[in-house]
Amino acid sequence: MKTIGITGGAGAGKSLILSYIKAHCNCRILLADSVAHLVKEPGQSCYCPLVELLGKTVLTPEGTIDKQKMADQIFGDEGKLKAVNAIIHPAVKRYILGEIDKERTRGQLDAFFVEAALLIEEGYDALLDELWYVYADENVRAKRLRESRGYSEEKIQSIFQSQLSREDFLRHCKVVIDNGESLSDTYRKIDEILKGANLYR
Repeated sequence: MKTIGITGGAGAGKSLILSYIKAHCNCRILLADSVAHLVKEPGQSCYCPLVELLGKTVLTPEGTIDKQKMADQIFGDEGKLKAVNAIIHPAVKRYILGEIDKERTRGQLDAFFVEAALLIEEGYDALLDELWYVYADENVRAKRLRESRGYSEEKIQSIFQSQLSREDFLRHCKVVIDNGESLSDTYRKIDEILKGANLYR
């Protein structure tokens, strides 16, 4: 079973590409964002440390961690953001590696894909077989973020500035999927990549 990380800037179209890969490859796809929500749930590894750090005011009436209240506390507080990330990121990594081990033991998959914006920053290139970079230029990504998410220009530029440059992505990623043109072109490229890796079904 090959382990592959999928990364790229906001608006590059990672979700759409993963849906296509899922339909054409015997694989499992795990989204780091979904895992990050899971590990914050009551009874999970990050719940108590986060409540201890942020206080009970971060909880909903049902006792779960309120995403917006947590975001409000972290916003503009670099120290608290680092402390939260130091709790969540290692837990997410442990969970993902545990799921990879389970799938290796089952032995039924050809590939296991992990999608995360911070794959490179979190050192996943040392843990996975290879990283794939979903690329689209900034104008294309900005247009998508405006149209699909309603983001302001200020928010878009803030996101772009916080993310790695194209050169950084290229240094760490073995495969580049250019998703800046038509979808049919993108899908054709993915077919070629999957066939080249003996993962196409």
